Amino acid sequence: MSETQTYSGSCHCGKVRFEVITEISRASACNCSICSRAGWLMTSVPPAQFNLLAGADAQTDYQFGKKTMHHLFCSTCGIRAFGRYLADGQEKVVVNLRCLDGLDVDALEVKTFDGKSYG
Repeated sequence: MSETQTYSGSCHCGKVRFEVITEISRASACNCSICSRAGWLMTSVPPAQFNLLAGADAQTDYQFGKKTMHHLFCSTCGIRAFGRYLADGQEKVVVNLRCLDGLDVDALEVKTFDGKSYG
């Protein structure tokens, strides 16, 4: 069992940098058309556990379908380090675990989320 800790993350070029406070014992893989193409492994946290350190102005927002998810990506390198969405009236930040420094994503149990059916 892992413990809650602060992870640092970024896009490839480093213009988008953030910290997230969470416990990571497993990852989710979404099968929607964008996440499956991008190869995301993710976890969701409340906004209070996420701190964007740099790059608010270096991102582009992409939405599709029901437009419930803000798929944010770095306008320079194209990496989607995190996104934002509303679930049951609560804002969540979805963090791409592949963008966290020092996290061995290959050691995590991966659970599939059926985003393809969600919309």
